[in-house]
Amino acid sequence: MQTQVLVVIFSLHTARLQVLLSQGNDGLWRLPGAALDGRMGLEETALRSLQACSGQRHAYLEQLYTYDTPQTLSVSYFALLSADAALQTAPIPPAAWQALDDLPALAGGQDEIIQYALRRLRYKLEYSAVGFELLPEAFSLSELQRTYELILGETLDKRNFRRRILEAGIIEPTPHQRTGEGRPARLFRYRPDAIAEVKARRLFP
Repeated sequence: MQTQVLVVIFSLHTARLQVLLSQGNDGLWRLPGAALDGRMGLEETALRSLQACSGQRHAYLEQLYTYDTPQTLSVSYFALLSADAALQTAPIPPAAWQALDDLPALAGGQDEIIQYALRRLRYKLEYSAVGFELLPEAFSLSELQRTYELILGETLDKRNFRRRILEAGIIEPTPHQRTGEGRPARLFRYRPDAIAEVKARRLFP
């Protein structure tokens, strides 16, 4: 039985949560992946697939689950590319970013893998700071809130969010501001010495 590795790669683009897909000759879109050839382990194969379609080698990576059909054993992972990393290189054709709320026609069963990866990501927000993996190194509080809203699929109260995230002590202000329309926004960063395990969903109901 052949073993393949599939990777669900999430990032933030144009204020939307997106997933990286490749279009096949049949017109259907597929998750990046590769067959396990015996020379590399599962995680190394997943990282190679990430690099082959995004040009990026380093990202948050976590195994999802393994499922099998009569012909193929598939091991799925999900990866998170920060906004900075995703902007450094364009996707390598035929790969392209696709908005998670407007996916094209997918090869059989792959929509279920993507939705499971999204559920896992939402679940991890309940006990970890994984959402920061999608943000640039410096971000405004509005960008942080919007990231959580995109992942959770719900609107969070602005005043409550800001009060609780600041009380949690997991971010710190930088000397920089983002300018544009309206008032300049103070930029923050995730504290490198912060406790990684935080009850994020309890902070941001």
